[in-house]
Amino acid sequence: MSEQEALQAIRQQIDDIDLQIQQLLNKRTEMAQEVARIKISGGEKSDFYRPEREAMVLRQVMERNEGPLPAKEIARLFREIMSACLAAEKTLKVAYLGPEGSFTQEAALKQFGGSVDLQPMTTIADVFNAVETGEVSYGVVPVENSTEGMVSHTLDRFISSPLKINGEVSLRIHHYLLSKTSDLSKIKTVYAHPQALAQCRQWLSEHLPDCTLLPANSNSEAAKKVVNEPESAAIAGIQAAEIYQLSVLASNIEDVADNTTRFLVIGTQNVGPSGADKTALLVSTKNKPGALQTLLKPLADSGISMTGIESRPARTGIWEYVFFIDIEGHCQDHVVAETLKQLEQKSSMCRVLGSYPKAVL
Repeated sequence: MSEQEALQAIRQQIDDIDLQIQQLLNKRTEMAQEVARIKISGGEKSDFYRPEREAMVLRQVMERNEGPLPAKEIARLFREIMSACLAAEKTLKVAYLGPEGSFTQEAALKQFGGSVDLQPMTTIADVFNAVETGEVSYGVVPVENSTEGMVSHTLDRFISSPLKINGEVSLRIHHYLLSKTSDLSKIKTVYAHPQALAQCRQWLSEHLPDCTLLPANSNSEAAKKVVNEPESAAIAGIQAAEIYQLSVLASNIEDVADNTTRFLVIGTQNVGPSGADKTALLVSTKNKPGALQTLLKPLADSGISMTGIESRPARTGIWEYVFFIDIEGHCQDHVVAETLKQLEQKSSMCRVLGSYPKAVL
C-alpha cells in the first residue's frame, strides 16, 4: 500500500468516527431535551443546570480517561458538550464582571462552556443584583487571588445578600500591558483593577516608575478606556488585546509565576452533594477574649478541615466582625451537619452561604 493509500484509509476511518460522534452527540442532546420535558411536567422551571451533576460527570470523564488526550483536555471537551446540551433544554443567562474580555468572563466560560448567554456587568454589586432580581440565573465574581488575598467587595455583598454559592472556578492569571501605542516609553498612565495593580507592583516599579497608576472596576474596563488614550496603558488579559485591538507592550508581568484567582458562581439554588465538596459559612460572635477559638473548636473536634478564614467588619457596631469560613465537606454530610449545629449554639449568627463542588478543571 502506498503512503497516499494509507493516509486515505486512515482519513476514511476518521470520517466514520466523526459520523458516529455526531450521531451520539445528537442522541445525547435528545436525552437532555427529554430530561427538560420531565422536569417541566413536574413543575420545575428554573434549575435545569445542576452543578453537582456536572462536577460528577467531569470527574468520571477524567478518572476513566485512557489517553492519548490528557484528562483535563477531554474534560474540557465534555464541558462544551454539556453546555450545548443544556442550551438545547434552556438557554442559561450568566452575569459576570465585565466588560467583555475580563478574566471573570474567562472564568464564566470555563465553568459554563460557550453555549450560555453571558451578560457583562460594570461592578460586582451589579452581578449580585442581576441574580437577585432574576435578570440572570447565575453570576460569576472574583473572590480570592493567590498573591493579593481576598476580594473584599465580593465578601461584603454576601453579608446582606440572600444568594448562595453554587460553584467555584480556579483560573491561572497572566497579565499583559496593553496600549494603542507600541512604545513603552510614551506611557504616562496605567489603568487596572486594584488587584491587578497589586499583582504587578514589582514590574511596574521597575519598568514604569514614574507612571500614574489608576484603579478601574475591572481590567477589561481599563483596556476599553485606553483605546482613546494613546499615552495610557492597561493591565489585562490577552483576550482584551484582541477585542479592543491593542498592542501588547509586555507579557506575563505578574510578580508571582503561579498567580491564580478563584471565582465563585452565585445563584439561588441549594446544590446537592457531588462527592467532593466545600461549604462556605458566614459566622459572627461576640467580641470577647477567646471567642474565635471557642467558635472554631467544634471544627477541630470533628476533624473537619478548614480551608480558609477571613474577617470583615460587620457594619453593626464599632470593632464588630463577621468571619467567612470555608470547610471541606457538604452541609448534608452527617459530620458536617452535626458540627454546624454546635457552631450555631456557640455563635451569635451562623449562616451557610452554600455547599458546592470543588473546582474540577
